[in-house]
Order: sequence, then structure tokens, then C-alpha cells
Amino acid sequence: MNNAEPSVTLAGSQLGQVRHICAFFNSDDEQYQVLMPFIRDGFARGDKSVHVINPGQHADHLRRLASAGIDAEAGRKSGHFELKTNTETYLVDGHFDQDRMLESFEQMARSNEGAGYAMSRIVCQMEWAGAGQPYIHDVVEFEARVNDVWERHPYDAVICTYNLQKFGGEAVVDIMRTHPLVLIGGVLQHNPFFVPPGQFLREVRARRAGHSNRAANLA
Repeated sequence: MNNAEPSVTLAGSQLGQVRHICAFFNSDDEQYQVLMPFIRDGFARGDKSVHVINPGQHADHLRRLASAGIDAEAGRKSGHFELKTNTETYLVDGHFDQDRMLESFEQMARSNEGAGYAMSRIVCQMEWAGAGQPYIHDVVEFEARVNDVWERHPYDAVICTYNLQKFGGEAVVDIMRTHPLVLIGGVLQHNPFFVPPGQFLREVRARRAGHSNRAANLA
């Protein structure tokens, strides 16, 4: 692996060493418009590209890549490109397991580094987490914990995309608090609401315990 930090641009801004980003959009069209230059640049430079998309979106995703001049099939054959669905990635056996996902991302990062890629560009569509309220609590804990993984692999750029139509205000705030960078309205910025993982986990678990105690008292 090249020891020089690979430069990368997202939404017109240069990324530094912190590259775990939550990106909020109001539509698929907005998402692709903002992210496509970042995606296209990764293919052009031979970076590892991993896209985790919604079920049933394969054809549309590949069409959008082709419209941007990207030969996705060649990328898949060479191993530079992986296309997965978010449900088969995050909901193996029908449930979400934080520890399993942390280990999965760690293994993927190590494998990509071992294969000689300068960096990985990982884009994960997170709409599945808004499909059922029980998921979101575990997801925000996972998003906090996975910062430790990306600190060990600082060259990788990881964008977690959230459709604002799918999530309530409390969930959006917690999602923001778990990402050091936020992309909203097409603008990338350091996130003033970011909370270090240890502190966030203590807060959210105390909040959850409080909710459980109140529910028990009302029963």
C-alpha cells in the first residue's frame, strides 16, 4: 500500500484524515448528483469502490453509473468494484448485529489494504435503518463504535447516506452526533455536533435505560 495519504475530494472539499461522513439527502436524484463526482474519481484512479444500495435498486444504480461514464462491469471483474444490498449486508439472518458488522468492516478494510489499494471509497445507503424503529437504536450505537475501525484505516472514505424523508428528528440528531463530518445541502463540513464514541455510547445507553425504567413503571 502507498504510504502517502491519498487526496480525495467530496462535494468540492478536500478530505483530511477524518473520513467517516453522514450525508443527508431529500431524494435519490440529489444523492447521485452530489456523490457521483466522488464515485467517478474513485473508478478513474483505481481505488476500491464498495456500494451498498437498497434492494431492487441494482438496475437503476448501474444505469446511473453508466450515464456518468463508469464501466461498472469491468470494475466488478477486476475486483475494484463491489455492489451489495444493504439488507443482505446489515441484516444477515434477518437481524442487525453490531459486533458482526464491526468485524465485517474491519475485515473488509484489511483485505482491501492487503490487495494494494491506495484507499477504499465506501458508500452505504442506510434507508433500511428507518424501516423499523427498533433498528435505529442499534444503528446509532454502531455508527459511534465504527469510528474506531476507521481510525485504524484512515485512508478509507466512508459515506453513510440517509434520506431525510425516512427518519425522524431525534434519529437525525443522533446520526449526526456519531459522524465527525456531515454533508447536507450539498455542503461538506466538520460536524460541530459530533460526540466522541465513548461519551456518546454512555449517553445513549443511559437514555435507553431511562426509557425502559419509565415503561416498567407505567406497566
